[in-house]
Amino acid sequence: MKQFRTLFIAFALMIGATAFTNAQSKVAHIATQDLVQTLPEYKNAMDQLQKLEKTYDAEIKDMLSEAQSTMQRYEAEANTKSEEENQKRATELQAAQRRIQEHSAKARQDLQKKEADLLRPILEKVRTAIQKVARDKGYDYVLDSTTGTGVLLADGYDLMPDVKKELGM
Repeated sequence: MKQFRTLFIAFALMIGATAFTNAQSKVAHIATQDLVQTLPEYKNAMDQLQKLEKTYDAEIKDMLSEAQSTMQRYEAEANTKSEEENQKRATELQAAQRRIQEHSAKARQDLQKKEADLLRPILEKVRTAIQKVARDKGYDYVLDSTTGTGVLLADGYDLMPDVKKELGM
């Protein structure tokens, strides 16, 4: 019985020591948004998106000015046209307005898709570099310390310099 109790106490101490050792996880932090925004690839992607956005804006402005000039012309000619012709023109203007709205919505969708397509490889590259550096340094957890992400205090180890080095910056 004494041996069983001694064995039980030894076993409990061993489990407690193991749990205590495992509880000593190493935690680091990094501001991923700041890191991503410093990458040249990110700046190139944002330039591409801005060019595409300007193209869509120009197309929409052209469509709007064309519809506006057509509306002004129709309003000026309204007294000389029949009621049926004026109704037809009003329907035509409503169709033009719908086309503009549809084109605007499609442009927003295209911009969002293009942004996701351009940023996905950049974010994957950053995530891979963070994982590699964290594993090499022996960190179990890496918190994102970007403002607004929920980390209130980031006094621990900052991986930013090591990850920048890994990315060749």
